[in-house]
Amino acid sequence: MPTGAEDSFGINVFEQVVQSRGMVLAVLLVLISLSVVSWFIIGFKGFLFRRLRKQTDAFIETFWRSETLDLVWEAAERIPDAPVSRVFRAAYTELSRVKGGAAGAPVPVGGDSTYGFENIERALRRASQAESARLERLVPFLATTGSAAPFIGLFGTVWGIMNAFAYITPDRPVLETVTPHIAQALVATAIGLLAAIPAVMAYNYFLSKIRVFSVEMENFSIDFLNILKRHFFRG
Repeated sequence: MPTGAEDSFGINVFEQVVQSRGMVLAVLLVLISLSVVSWFIIGFKGFLFRRLRKQTDAFIETFWRSETLDLVWEAAERIPDAPVSRVFRAAYTELSRVKGGAAGAPVPVGGDSTYGFENIERALRRASQAESARLERLVPFLATTGSAAPFIGLFGTVWGIMNAFAYITPDRPVLETVTPHIAQALVATAIGLLAAIPAVMAYNYFLSKIRVFSVEMENFSIDFLNILKRHFFRG
């Protein structure tokens, strides 16, 4: 059974947070808020990227197995959130305008309009850029948390240590007076690191996923333009 002397060596982080006052408490609340928001973003984006991964694989498989663009359009309507699917819909809509039809309508073959081909190429590029921006939404907050949280925690620690010296009195031992306040100050650095480490790791992970989606959209755009050159813009 642990004794009272042994218990005195342990540090209850929650107790230190509750006992904090003034600027140190404000810093701790900011760090805890950053951590809560970061974990929400991690969970939300993790679920979203898993869903988009499955939808993207399904759409690309359908695209290469389909014999006509009309079938691909129907698949794109069934999988509306996949980045590659949204890029295709933007390009196909522009192709329908160039060929004088409506989106989703059969597209006539033939023609040698260089201007129309460039319009489709621009539509693909705009759609890819828009999808990349959509994938990056909320992710920069993780980078901000990862870079700022340790310094915010360090600021709280420095402030708390400075305040600790204000409690020194001649009639009490220095360590007995200063130690509790220094412990509260050091908790700020610990919480800052706890907020920053998962945020940085998640940011790098999501950034790699976004790059994969971006490469897939770029490759799809190249393949789609090659198909248009062969079948719709001969000459």
